[in-house]
Amino acid sequence: MSETLVAEEITVRVNGDERAIPAGLTVDRLLEHLSLNPRMVVVERNCEILRRESLAETVVQEGDSLELVHFVGGG
Repeated sequence: MSETLVAEEITVRVNGDERAIPAGLTVDRLLEHLSLNPRMVVVERNCEILRRESLAETVVQEGDSLELVHFVGGG
C-alpha cells in the first residue's frame, strides 16, 4: 500500500480575508510565513491581543480570526 504525503493546510481569516496556511504554525512562524517582522506587528487572535512573549507558543488553529496591525516609521 502506497501512502501519499499531503501538505496539510488549515483555513484562517487574516485581516478579514480567508487564507489557507500550513497546519501547525505558531503565530510567530505565521508572521514569518507572511514575511512580517514580529517586532513590528501587533496580533489580535479571536478578539484577544496576544502578548509578544506568547507568539512562539500560540499555535494557529483552524478557523482562527487574526488581525495584524503593522507599525510604520516615518514622520
